[in-house]
Amino acid sequence: MTDNPILDDLRADRALTVVRAPSLPDSAALCRALAEGGIRTVELTFTTPDVLTHLERAADVEGTCLGVGTVRTAAQARDAVRAGAKFLVTPDVNEEVADAARDVGVPVFLGALTPTEVARAASLGSAVVKIFPAKAFGPGYLKDLHGPFPGLPLLPSGGVSEANAGEFLAAGAVAVCAGTSVVPPATVAIGDWADITSRAARFVAALG
Repeated sequence: MTDNPILDDLRADRALTVVRAPSLPDSAALCRALAEGGIRTVELTFTTPDVLTHLERAADVEGTCLGVGTVRTAAQARDAVRAGAKFLVTPDVNEEVADAARDVGVPVFLGALTPTEVARAASLGSAVVKIFPAKAFGPGYLKDLHGPFPGLPLLPSGGVSEANAGEFLAAGAVAVCAGTSVVPPATVAIGDWADITSRAARFVAALG
């Protein structure tokens, strides 16, 4: 893993939160709630309407590293960084987005699954390789991938919960993606930030 404060925080916290919600009343309040629960790295996504506005509103929240996921094009990558995103995440091995991330100087976490995709993501400069969908193959798959790719930072996403997050870390994940178990769309939509903080704290405690 390269020297980068974003990646240092991710390694230290061992978790980031992926927010997928049809509505987001206050992105800054959401980020503060998550940070209070111990998760400082937050990924909004292009599947949320008006995500660029939400990025702008939360970009300067103290103690939070804010990025954006489901990035599919270079234009989205550039727009997101202008709106305040500090890192980019893709669902696939996307060379266009990788090139754009390099051009604007932010880390990219490329999505991959097979060994061929993992190797390609690493060759494109992926700071961390997101393994998706992680639940379909389980923690043992990450351990298997580290055989041919020792030391490569892997980030499991999709189906990671309090029940299995520790297993993914034990299998060599640099961190895990917390999804709807921490940020249920309905809870986000009504702005129940106290519940979000509680969920984040429980998830962090389950990491061991």
